[in-house]
Amino acid sequence: MKDLFGKALLDYHTNNYTEDLITSTNISDFDELPLPYLFRSYSEMPQLEQKALQLAKGHILDVGCGAGSHSLYLQNKGLNVKAIDISVGAVSVSKQRGVEQVELKDVLDETDSFDTILLLMNGTGIFQELSKVATYLKHLKSLLRKDGQILIDSSDIKYMYEDDDGGFWIDTNADYYGELDYFVSYKDETETPMKWLYLDFERLEIACNTVGLTCVKILDGEHFDYLARLS
Repeated sequence: MKDLFGKALLDYHTNNYTEDLITSTNISDFDELPLPYLFRSYSEMPQLEQKALQLAKGHILDVGCGAGSHSLYLQNKGLNVKAIDISVGAVSVSKQRGVEQVELKDVLDETDSFDTILLLMNGTGIFQELSKVATYLKHLKSLLRKDGQILIDSSDIKYMYEDDDGGFWIDTNADYYGELDYFVSYKDETETPMKWLYLDFERLEIACNTVGLTCVKILDGEHFDYLARLS
């Protein structure tokens, strides 16, 4: 991995912001991901994220912390937050912005225990594909303290397959429609494509039940997205 995401965060943080990240998937065209959005304040966050931060309590793990915006908000409220990311640049920026506990780490390598685990900005994305969901959920469950919770958001992207007549062109013989190939480019460089999973609530609930987790929908977003609490 070239860590273009991390490079972009570092550029923005060090006042070298000249262009945004460009993203696309195997079912969608190129789109700009504005770097300022990744440094947003609480008031600029979507309602789902705000609600998750309101519900966070105890010792908190912020998975895929990015620029550290969620961790900083919670830390400033006096909460004990540990932030992790697999991007070297993201970890560096989070440290420079003042996140006190931040590590370069894949969540599957995490061994501490927590009262709240946050997976936001399509938190199911790191599961990569439907066949790996149970593996991640079992591990996340193992990190929870008594009465702990996982707060996770995602979207049902079935709408992206809808045609003009209101029908759907999903290939029923193909893999789950929420499994996407995700492409990132930045300043004329292209990142190695990665697998990214958008998971509808019903499938998340079924997966949770199979590993002994309770799944409750907390809030619906404005565009087929939702926030769930797993316990």
